[in-house]
Amino acid sequence: MNALSLLAAASAAGAPTHLNPVKLFLDADIVVQVVMIGLILASIWVWAIIVSFSLRMAGVRKRSAAYEQDFWKARDIEAFHAERGKGDVALGRVAEAGIAEWRRSLSGKTVDREGARQRIATVMDSAVAQEADGLADRLNFLATVGSVAPFVGLFGTVWGIMNSFFQIGQQQNSSLAVVAPGISEALFATAIGLFAAIPAVIAYNRLSHRVNAFEAVLQRFADRFQATLSRQLEG
Repeated sequence: MNALSLLAAASAAGAPTHLNPVKLFLDADIVVQVVMIGLILASIWVWAIIVSFSLRMAGVRKRSAAYEQDFWKARDIEAFHAERGKGDVALGRVAEAGIAEWRRSLSGKTVDREGARQRIATVMDSAVAQEADGLADRLNFLATVGSVAPFVGLFGTVWGIMNSFFQIGQQQNSSLAVVAPGISEALFATAIGLFAAIPAVIAYNRLSHRVNAFEAVLQRFADRFQATLSRQLEG
């Protein structure tokens, strides 16, 4: 009786008491392992984009706010832009587009005021859209991971479950002890897929909103500057 008690205690001590992600990965089928590695790499890249984009966006907004604040105080806009518009300032590039078109419109012998207004509005709107597209370019990866990662994880899960059923046929044993480890490893792939997808979806929605808000700031600046140039054309 004492020997049986010792054996039971040893078996209980050797049994896992909680899920071990590393062991689940190492025990998984090679196909499931490849799926997990791909999802982990995608998750790392998602977080890298989130951090880098947040820092970049903060810098872009700060530089543009400082530029705009001083821009409207300047008496000579062209001189101010020549001095302050050379750096990495989104508003500066929008202003540059308007100033360049304004100069070209006034370079001829006759000035088509209405045509000049339309051309200035067109080039500045295009500059605003280009700035917004440049900011939102890397966000497409977040959208892709958010929509695809759960299905990639599900593929790993389906493959792992198929492998578990294959083991049932090989061992001629359908007990839970035979299929449970394989199913756990398979479901772990879906968990990693959700771990990659959920932050990607949340970040994409939040960061896209920030890009749209900044695009509105650029558009308001462009509209106001277009009005200023229009008054100068009338003069």
